[in-house]
Amino acid sequence: MKNSGQLSRRSLLAAAGFAGLTVLVGCGSGEADGDAKDLASKQAGAMKKYGVGDQFKATEPLSFTILHNNMPTYPLKDDWLFWKELTRRTGVTLKATAVPYSDYEKKRGLLIGAGDAPFLIPKTYPGAETAFVSSGAILPVGEYAHLMPHFQDKVRKWGLAADLDSVRQADGKYYVLPGLHEKVKPGYSLALRTDVLEKAGLDLPTTWDEVHAVLKGLKEAHPDVYPLSDRWNQPEPGGALLNFLAPSYGTKGGWGYQNATWDAEARQFVFTGAMDAYRAMLTYLRKLVSDGLVDPESFTQSDDQAKQKLFGGKSFVISGNPQVLADEYRNNLAKQIKGATVEMIPVPIGPAGPVVAGSRLENGMLISSKALKSENFVALMQFVDWLWYSDAGQEFAKWGVRNVTYTTSGPGRYQPLDGIKVLGLNPEAKKDLQKDYGFSNGVFAYGGTWSLVASSFTADEKAFQDSMARRERLPVEPAHPLQAMEQEQATLWETPLRDHVKQNTLQFALGRRPLSEWDDYVAELKAKNMQQFVDVTNKAYERFKKENG
Repeated sequence: MKNSGQLSRRSLLAAAGFAGLTVLVGCGSGEADGDAKDLASKQAGAMKKYGVGDQFKATEPLSFTILHNNMPTYPLKDDWLFWKELTRRTGVTLKATAVPYSDYEKKRGLLIGAGDAPFLIPKTYPGAETAFVSSGAILPVGEYAHLMPHFQDKVRKWGLAADLDSVRQADGKYYVLPGLHEKVKPGYSLALRTDVLEKAGLDLPTTWDEVHAVLKGLKEAHPDVYPLSDRWNQPEPGGALLNFLAPSYGTKGGWGYQNATWDAEARQFVFTGAMDAYRAMLTYLRKLVSDGLVDPESFTQSDDQAKQKLFGGKSFVISGNPQVLADEYRNNLAKQIKGATVEMIPVPIGPAGPVVAGSRLENGMLISSKALKSENFVALMQFVDWLWYSDAGQEFAKWGVRNVTYTTSGPGRYQPLDGIKVLGLNPEAKKDLQKDYGFSNGVFAYGGTWSLVASSFTADEKAFQDSMARRERLPVEPAHPLQAMEQEQATLWETPLRDHVKQNTLQFALGRRPLSEWDDYVAELKAKNMQQFVDVTNKAYERFKKENG
């Protein structure tokens, strides 16, 4: 990052008014790394002129290997229209290695570690790539972003440079091409039986204090029922509930828990599980449980157990998202309880105010270092750029072929063709856009403009997203990439600390450990190297800020 050639190039770009471009393409331009010094021998099949708005079409038939996360809800089929049409449009045939969803992360790691991974390795969430960086098995893809005009264009237009900084490693490079979103898309909140609320004379809550009041009202009307009995407890107890409750208190929890949280006032990272805000969140949860408003099994029971209680009238409130609201809750309640109605509310507002948490980066693509040796490397990068980052490629991956799988009356206005259903649209149709055609597949279809993302929203999700869009987005935390030795040490501290927080979160919430022992709990974290973990995180932050300031 400090070689004179690169610094000179940065100065020239700045003088021309394009200083931000160096942030978009990474610290290098492709010239600085071994084989990348000369890409001339790696342009077979590539388009000589390829820019924003261009349809990628290989100049000769190409074939690339890809790891495919095989979903049980729409298992891979060789005769999907997706494969055929993709080859017709791009000249590229993808050879997929299908791995079951349940085994994907483990298999991905084994293949990369053994040097047997396909060229393209999608469905990797930022952070998961760190384990593979030191081996050199994956490409520092940011060094080749200059080959990806659509990717660069979206980063620039949507102001995603700081977001990309958050996935850089200690060498200043990023190794995952994340999915890019124009806007944050929150997905989870509470769903409540509105027919039961109406009979009890209760309104839908808008704050967490009102949630307590509503649950209390439901308990008074139904003394033998725990009003809230929750689901989604894997891999974290209370994974979903704490994930959307914690930001309301200014912290992280559940699925979104991380040991370090940025304290904007103190201008440093602090340990999440020891924050005053984390204690305040647990105090609120403890009150819900102690008042008999939350089923104590809410933090550990299976999804099926939680849903059986809801459908059997043994609970009235549960975590949800717009898809399960329509596909599971409404359908099953209608079959089992006459007159039952259910709605999902915007995330209740807490002490942190009307905020919305979430990243505009999604799971993304790793590329095997072996790909750099291919004579088709430039074409590969152009292909990835078109399919995963161009408006046309994203539209194709999500909706398919116009007048064959969908119709449209303009940007953001799409409708599956009669006889085809997808994500709650045309629910009675016999054909499924995912199962039968291969589109709206999570391996290929994610991110994009808000109009494209919103194009498959049901009325429920549109109302939810419109409400959440009026809130202030929590800022992106500053980058703090660890060096190899730091990462190795931090990894040894990370899991014991996280496990202790997880265990005690449950104990405090259920009252098995009194909150009066909070100071003892924090002392236990310190004994497990909490302060050392925070110190190395802040050291990495200060170093990155100094080197990239």
